Amino acid sequence: MKRIPALDMLRGYALICIMVDHALQSVLQRYTLSKFVLFDAAELFVLLSGFLVGTVWIREAASGGPRAAQRRFAIRAWQVWRALLIGAVLMAALSMGLRLLNLRHLAIWPEYGRMLQRDPLQYLIDVGSMWMQPNLLDVLALYVLLIAAVPLMVPAILRWPWATAAAMIALWIVSVPLNNMIPNQRPGGIGFQFNPFGWQILFFTGTYLGLYRREFSDALRPYSKILTVLSVAMMIFGGMVIYGWNQGVAGKPLQDALWIIHGPIDKWSLDGVRYLAIMAACWLVVGPLAPLFAWIAGSGAGRAMATIGRGGLVSFIACVLLSVLGDAMHETVKDSTALKLVVDVWIIVALWLVAWIAGHSGRRIRRL
Repeated sequence: MKRIPALDMLRGYALICIMVDHALQSVLQRYTLSKFVLFDAAELFVLLSGFLVGTVWIREAASGGPRAAQRRFAIRAWQVWRALLIGAVLMAALSMGLRLLNLRHLAIWPEYGRMLQRDPLQYLIDVGSMWMQPNLLDVLALYVLLIAAVPLMVPAILRWPWATAAAMIALWIVSVPLNNMIPNQRPGGIGFQFNPFGWQILFFTGTYLGLYRREFSDALRPYSKILTVLSVAMMIFGGMVIYGWNQGVAGKPLQDALWIIHGPIDKWSLDGVRYLAIMAACWLVVGPLAPLFAWIAGSGAGRAMATIGRGGLVSFIACVLLSVLGDAMHETVKDSTALKLVVDVWIIVALWLVAWIAGHSGRRIRRL
């Protein structure tokens, strides 16, 4: 199965948004996804990752059978867990180095560097057991659990699609009390920051779409117009919510009026409003806006973002490190908007360069 250029581009775009959003004084942060729609780059990344799981499973199962696909994702879970450890060490070491250079940074807790310095083995145990999920890497801890569930979940989805979907929804409904039962380092021991029992619904929705891409396309085609209208309405509604939030006290009347419709909106357990918002955006991207996104994917900027998206775990770890480094650089030039914009451009180019080098090195190794 061939790679989908727009998919790679959107994964790269999601990583750029994650990086810029966590560089706290970024100028470009004002124009990222979360400033206009009722979801952010984390949801986009998780949905696209789930879709990629479905497409890769089909390819692996076609060439080596279901067992080969299960082995592939069992190995992948190990690779993601290993990347979590490597990323945690590199991030803490970078924080420690910045501290020694008296470079202030707020993107992560400086204590991670001190933990690594005091007791590196204990630090690795805490991160590896996921008792501690360092900020910026907490979504990767979630990803470890989701990928580890793939060898069991995908066969269930293929054999009992409706029953498995019902079980996923039931788990989503009780996700908050379940997550609160997981002990960890966070105050009160209230589970993972990204609730895995809630976020599984988005990840495996992507997997369903990857596995049954043609079937969904055929089934939904007769209802395309009404789905487009509903999706546009959902995006407008989300835009109004975001506008009300951005207006602060002045937007309080609008916030109160919309609250009656949407109620609490909780990113960390992935509430229904955010889920519907990203699914509406998904329909628009693959439907009426597909020609536009195909054109963007073929442009120079689109190909650059696709390079980042294809970088996989290397791109993700680079994204985290450049967030911290960019945040420290913003602190040093915080009185200059122009220089902060230069820093933003620099970290994006650096992320692309890391992904490009990783991609070319990987191809060379495979040829050998």
